[in-house]
This record gives sequence, C-alpha cells and structure tokens, in this order.
Amino acid sequence: MVNYPIVIIILTTLGISFYLCIHLSFWIVPIGFVFAIVFSWIWWSIMITKWRLWAFDNVRNVHELKKRAIQEKLIWPDDVIFNKTEISNATEKEKWNVLKQKFQYEDIFQDDLSIPDETNIYFSKSKSSLHLLIMLIVLGCGIFIIMDNNYIPGSIIVALGLYFTIREFLKMINKLPQITINADGIKTISTDFYNWNEIKNEEVIDESSGKYIRHYLTYEHPNGIEQLLISDYAMDKSSLNKLLILYRGRNNQKTKTLNMHKS
Repeated sequence: MVNYPIVIIILTTLGISFYLCIHLSFWIVPIGFVFAIVFSWIWWSIMITKWRLWAFDNVRNVHELKKRAIQEKLIWPDDVIFNKTEISNATEKEKWNVLKQKFQYEDIFQDDLSIPDETNIYFSKSKSSLHLLIMLIVLGCGIFIIMDNNYIPGSIIVALGLYFTIREFLKMINKLPQITINADGIKTISTDFYNWNEIKNEEVIDESSGKYIRHYLTYEHPNGIEQLLISDYAMDKSSLNKLLILYRGRNNQKTKTLNMHKS
C-alpha cells in the first residue's frame, strides 16, 4: 500500500528519464531524479495517512505497532519534522484524533509458547564459513600477486586476508553465547546481566555506511548504553526485536502476578 508503489514510482520515473536522456538531453536525468523524489514523497504523504488509519483501527496493541512501524521506517518518530508533510483531509484528521485515544491504554501481552524460557544467540556458523571462504580466496590472490613479483601490493593483500581469515575462523569456532535474553533481563558478550527494570529503550537499530547496513542491539542500562553489532549473529533484526518485546512482556506479567500475590 505504501512502499511497493513508491518503488514502482521511482523506477518508472527514472526509466522514463534515462529513455528521454538518450533521445533529448543529459539534463533529463537529474530532473528525473528530482521528480522521482517528489512523486514518491507525495505518494507517501497521502497513503501513509490511509495506512495509519487502517492499521491502528485494526490493532489493539497500538504502542507495539507504532514502535514496529518506526523500526521498519514506515513512519517517522514523533519529533521528526517530516511528519508535518503527511496529507490528510478533515475526515481523516477527525478519525485519527479518535484513534489516538487507544494510546491511553497499555498493550495486551500475548505470549508465544514456542519461545523457550531463555534464548542464547551465537555467531552464525554459515555466515562465518562464507566469510572465511572469501578471505581464503583473497589470501590466495595475494600469494599469487607476490609470486608475480608484485611484492608490496601482494604483501598488503596477504596481511589483510590473513587477519580477516583468522578473525572469521575464531568466530566460527566460538561457542560462547553473544546474547542471553530471558524474562529476567539481558546479558551480552560485552555487558553484564541487567534486569528489565534496569533497562530502557531496548531495540535493534540500523546504521548505514555507504551501501552497507549494520544492525545493532542497543539499550540503556545503569552503567551506560550498550550498542552491540549483531550482523554476524544467527538471528536477524526482526526476530531479535520480537524477542525483546516478548521477554519484556513476560517480565511485566511476572511482576504483576507477584504484586497481586503480595496484595
């Protein structure tokens, strides 16, 4: 409803631009980029309002939905100015004001009994094996370059290949859990165990570096902020975010039960 048409709009606009560039002028291409951004942004501004009304009208746990929508970059956080570019008519604004009343209530926790009491997350053996194979190829290329009497570039490539080969091999044989998460709290390879009542703003975030996107587990704890790279782990961003919600929910349920027994 929102993202797929945006991709079609961008590809179609750029395709037409490149076609016209061949027959008319090179300047059609940058103009096409501008139009692609404008058209796709207008589509988002109109359709995100309709999606928001449909989604929040059909979901009980609106806090979880909002957090997930922000994580998936479907909507912006409240304090981002781009929210002001959303386009809605008077009827849609009135309906959204009614739906916002749902945020007065806490989400209802729904447990998933297929998830164990505790989850340990390790380095991905398949990812490490693939990276190891690539580094071995790089190492072999470096040796070949040295044998071809190109000592300096070959030595640099061999050194880099050897370093990353050892690093990936150590990951592959590493049997220690990098993240341990349960109904009591979280522990990572770089941070001590903290209870859920000591943790806040836990989520998996993206950081872009050129064309690469890295995923980090981040949360605030009494001694600072944890930001752990999880791209090489045997769990993806979406699955870990679901576990954070689930184990946090289990902890809340346990706390409520204990308080009821005390009272």
